[in-house]
Order: sequence, then structure tokens, then C-alpha cells
Amino acid sequence: MNPHEPYDQYKTKMQKIADVKYASAVLQWDQETYLPPKGNDTRGRQLATLSEMAHQLFTEASTGNLLQELASKDGLEDKQQRNVQRSLEDFEKSKKLSPAFVRTMSEAVNKSFHAWIQARKDNAFAGFEQPLDALIQFKKQEADLLGYEQHPYNALMNDYDKGLTVEIVDRVFADLKPQLSALLEKIKNKKQVDNAFLHQHFNKDQQWLFGIEILKQMHFDFEAGRQDISEHPFTINFNSNDVRITTRIDENDFGNMTWSCLHEGGHALYEQGLPSEEYGLPLSEYCSLSIHESQSRLWENGVGRGMAFWKHNYALLNQFFPGQFKAIEIEQFYKGINKVQPSLIRTEADELTYHFHVMIRYDIEKMLIEGSIKTKDIPAYWNEHYEKYLGIKVPDDKSGCLQDVHWSHGSFGYFATYSLGSLYAAQLYAAICRQHPQLEKELAAGNNRNLLAWLQQQIYRHGRYYTSEELCSRATGETLNSKYFMDYAGKKYNDIYAV
Repeated sequence: MNPHEPYDQYKTKMQKIADVKYASAVLQWDQETYLPPKGNDTRGRQLATLSEMAHQLFTEASTGNLLQELASKDGLEDKQQRNVQRSLEDFEKSKKLSPAFVRTMSEAVNKSFHAWIQARKDNAFAGFEQPLDALIQFKKQEADLLGYEQHPYNALMNDYDKGLTVEIVDRVFADLKPQLSALLEKIKNKKQVDNAFLHQHFNKDQQWLFGIEILKQMHFDFEAGRQDISEHPFTINFNSNDVRITTRIDENDFGNMTWSCLHEGGHALYEQGLPSEEYGLPLSEYCSLSIHESQSRLWENGVGRGMAFWKHNYALLNQFFPGQFKAIEIEQFYKGINKVQPSLIRTEADELTYHFHVMIRYDIEKMLIEGSIKTKDIPAYWNEHYEKYLGIKVPDDKSGCLQDVHWSHGSFGYFATYSLGSLYAAQLYAAICRQHPQLEKELAAGNNRNLLAWLQQQIYRHGRYYTSEELCSRATGETLNSKYFMDYAGKKYNDIYAV
């Protein structure tokens, strides 16, 4: 038989499964943007049904037989072989979870998400505790079913970054923490920069329009995507030609919406740059969430908090907000948007203290899954460690342990990728600058074509062909090295704080 005949069968089946998964994703996007409250329960049922259907289609014996047949054949092209390899890995992992388990987990996620929304309104973790605890028990069961070496949390982290382990993350954080602490201690003893101008009144409609302009500059394709408002900003895709992002707007905080647009825009460019001809197959999917996060952090911080970007956009900013920034020189603006100061909210944190937000969540998740703390302990542990690491007293649950959406989605194993993404971003940006020494001048002129082309060539087009470390090594010449982030941070904050 021609080896391409079973491959075509495989491709057809995988695309059918993708159709079901992305139909579910559309309902999830609607749930977080426009769903009326009375639709919650039925939406949960619909999502559970679609999750169960996709899982059944993928894990049935005929799928496994087809994948085994393809894996043993010669004659497939390189990309076809890699698609089959990745799908077979996914199949073997998914087979360990029954359709009934997947459905029940989906129902638990739906309950947890809506309990989180209500708990935030009530500003009380108590209303979220029981649904979250039920979900955590499912995640512990999932880790056991998937299997793991050394630590149960490894099974969950592997979902977000293939091969990522507690041992690796603990080592990275142990290296990063003292360096960050030392730099923060130096900054603490310097005169603080003023960013009060970011906390005036900014009309929400004007903020929205400014954000749209920034996304257009980034070359986010509005014919292949859109932006909406949600409780927590996120990016979701249904294929590379339909990528949705959301933001949130605080009329008394300019930074909230602006850097949300840059952050989610970075995610969206990655999704729009994935190969559309591989729809439904692993090579149409992102490499890992660590690499995905590198794309958002690169645009949000490497570009969006850089002087070059604002040399081009400061006049535009003053057109949208002529009164608020009239007396603010660009140098003061640049320093203000990079102010380092411990804060309550992770998504609003500066580039240095941000990592302590991530480390606290990582530690909580790891201990919840290993069973060394219980769900009811989360607020107390959270508040104690925010004071320990950031010197902040947490005033309430909404600005404390209820601030992130991830746990309500069952996304345990995710948070470490935020810090890893920042480290990858700095390393990738350094590589881009080595290959394009004029990049900063180009950005100052409003030209990010070379930046986007480099990312397309080195990151986007490969999909899941490589692991995070393989992709990083190909793009930069070495595997992940936190030196690049610390070099970037040291130079930047020496310029701002003279440390």
C-alpha cells in the first residue's frame, strides 16, 4: 500500500477530532466573554460532551492501530513522521484516561470556573474552596493515571512543556532567586521613579482604540482574529486564521490594558503564524507553553517596555490622551513604565518581582499535588509568602489567591512556564539583536518586520516539531540560560536606577 494512503486517513481523522475540540474551544471563549449567567450549567454540559467525544474519537482502537502502522512504515516525509510520532505520544498518554474521567473532569472544571467568578464577586475564597478541592483531587488522580517518575507534579507539567520536571524548575528557580533578590535589594536603596501619571483617568473607549492601534502595529491580523473583554485576559485559537484575544480595562490604570494587548498580541502572532496546512496535526500546534509565553513576554517587555518602541509611539499616545501625558517627557515615561515595586497582582507586576509571583504559585501547586498542604490552606500560605518574598500584606482574597483564572480551569502545572517564558524571551531577543544589530533603530522607526520575520522563521513555522530546549538551541545556539535575562535586567535597571 502507498504509505501516503494511511497517512491521508490519519490526517482526515485528526482533523475531524480537531473540529470537535475547536467547537468546544468556541464555546469556552463565549463562556468567558458573552455567556449570560443562566447559561452556565447547560454550557458546562455541552463542553463536557464535546470533550468526551473528542477523547473517544482519539483513543479508540482504530486510531492506535493506524498510528502504529504509520510509525512502522518507511516512505513518509520528515514532517509526516514527526506528526505521527507526536500523535502516537499523545495517544498513549490519552489512553490512560477514560472518556468518563475526561467528561467528569470537564464538568468539575465548569463548576470550578463559575465558582471562581462568584467568589471574586464575593471577595471570599470560601465559595471557591470546595469546587477547587474537587478539581485538585481529579488532578491528583490524573497524575496517577498518567504515571510519573519522582514527583506527581511532573505528570501535569509535562502537559504544558514536554519533559519539564520539578527537578528542572527547582534548579532554575534556585539559580534565579538569589540574583533577583540581590538586584531588587540594590534598587530598593535607590530613589524610586515616579509613575503616578499612569494612574489618572483614562477613558475606556480611548484605551480600547489605542490598544487596537498597537495590535495593528504588531501586525495582528484582524481578518484572522478579534479582541474582546474578559475577566482575565487570554488568547485562544480555533485555527491559525481564527485567533481570539481578550483584554480588560481599568480607567484609572493605563498599564492594565496596554500591556495586556501587547502580551496577548504576542501570543496571538504565534498562533496566527502556525502552519495552516497542518490543521488538526501536531505541527499546527505550538511547541510548549514555555515557548508560547516567551512570545508574549518578548512583545510585552522586550519590545513594549523598551525605549525604542515608545520613541515611535509616544506621539501617538499623546494624540489619544493629550492631557494626561502633556507634561511627561519620554524619558520619565520610560522609567515610569519600568518602575520596580512589589505589588499584589501578577499580571501588573514589573519584570523582576513578577518571578516571585510565579514561584509562590508554583510552590503552592506542587504542594497541593503532593499533598503537603490542603486546599483550605491556600489563602494563609499565599498571604504569608507574599509578605515573605515581596514584603506585601494581602488585604483580601480577590487581590490575593483569587486573582488568577488558571486553577479554576484545572491548569495545574502551568505557572512555571511564565518564568521560563521570560527567560526564553530574553535569550531569543538577544539572538535576534545579534543577527539584526539595527533592530532597536528599526523599532524606533516603527518597523518590526525583521523581528516578526525572525520569529516566523525560528519559532512559529515549526509547530510542535521540536521540544522547547531543541527549539531554543536551534534559534540561539544554546539551551535555556538565565544569564541572558539577568544581563538584560541588569543593563535595563542600571539605566533606570543607576544600580
